[in-house]
Amino acid sequence: MTPAARVQTAIEILDEIIEATKGDGAAADVILKRAFKQRRYAGSKDRRAIREHVYDAIRRHGAPPQSGRAAMIGLAGDERRLREAFDGSDYGPQPIMDGEAGEPASNLPEWLRDRFDPALNHGDILALSDRAPLDIRINRSKIGRDEALQRLGSGEPGRLSDRAIRLPSGFPVEQHDLFHEGLIDIQDEGSQLVADAAGAERGMTVVDLCAGAGGKTLAMHDRVEGRARFIACDTDRQRLRAFAPRAERTGIEDVETRLLNPGREREVLGDLRDTADLVLIDTPCSGTGTWRRNPEARWRLTPERIGRIAALQAHILDYGADLVRPGGHLLYAVCSLLHEEGEGQISAFLARRSDFRKVEPAIDHGIVTANGRLLSPARHGTDGFFFARLQRAC
Repeated sequence: MTPAARVQTAIEILDEIIEATKGDGAAADVILKRAFKQRRYAGSKDRRAIREHVYDAIRRHGAPPQSGRAAMIGLAGDERRLREAFDGSDYGPQPIMDGEAGEPASNLPEWLRDRFDPALNHGDILALSDRAPLDIRINRSKIGRDEALQRLGSGEPGRLSDRAIRLPSGFPVEQHDLFHEGLIDIQDEGSQLVADAAGAERGMTVVDLCAGAGGKTLAMHDRVEGRARFIACDTDRQRLRAFAPRAERTGIEDVETRLLNPGREREVLGDLRDTADLVLIDTPCSGTGTWRRNPEARWRLTPERIGRIAALQAHILDYGADLVRPGGHLLYAVCSLLHEEGEGQISAFLARRSDFRKVEPAIDHGIVTANGRLLSPARHGTDGFFFARLQRAC
């Protein structure tokens, strides 16, 4: 494909992504994969260039652009080589007309700007548009970090976690022997820190209430070398189903899984009421802390959607708190940096549950807030997170 044809293809894919974000359509990466399947003539270099064009345009625009063409013309204003691609050639975009303006750059939707936690600065929010690094977690009960680095032949130790390794972008982790041997797992260092902050210990009963594919469950399991009872729960059957092969690859067979019925979670969890030493609640959220990985997620947010998410978080906190035994702990976490999903959510919970109090997390990292901690891509190099550790009164 010519450079002009690549730009035109990127424009067409961007139009599909913009349309998908108006409803609840497919994610950008899914649309890209589908587009490449339809364009089998595109070689690996073509696909790489098109993907870069698409994601560069998405990262440049905090709100949905008017069209894929407007987005690419805006991007071309920053890159001369892209502007030259608007040459009207076969399979390329038509020339930029006099007075045809590109979409102006923006970091995020204006309505969202004042909803971030006030402990964050402009740099913290700006960094959400950067590219995400590639982190892995070693299973330290099976391999040391120095040995893993030697076998990988690449990467560097994580800045904050003694189990983290940061690899070069594009490193083929899932093709490496360490991955197939169950000695490493792909996990952002921020997620690793959240699992550490929970403070799992040997002999505990640990409930991961929104476990998904179980990354944090497995991290805590490794932390205590499997010497605890773990129950991984979720309301999403597909996500929970992904836990089994992930656990099997790492040689873990003793984690119980429970599928929860939304709105009727207490029925499945009744036997655990007042018994758990530790409950981890990594709730569904707006995902603002993961924009480096999913930049078009900014285009899908609305005030109404955030309101629904916050109500769900409060619901999960309430029934999750009932599982904690007197003297036990709860770790609440969201991969969001919005105040109402983090500090605001915990403040409201503590106001209605006087039997819980804030305690310090089991790690020292993070920006201290009234009731929790924040992790920022700018300051910590991780995904954005809020987490708070609470204890139930005896």
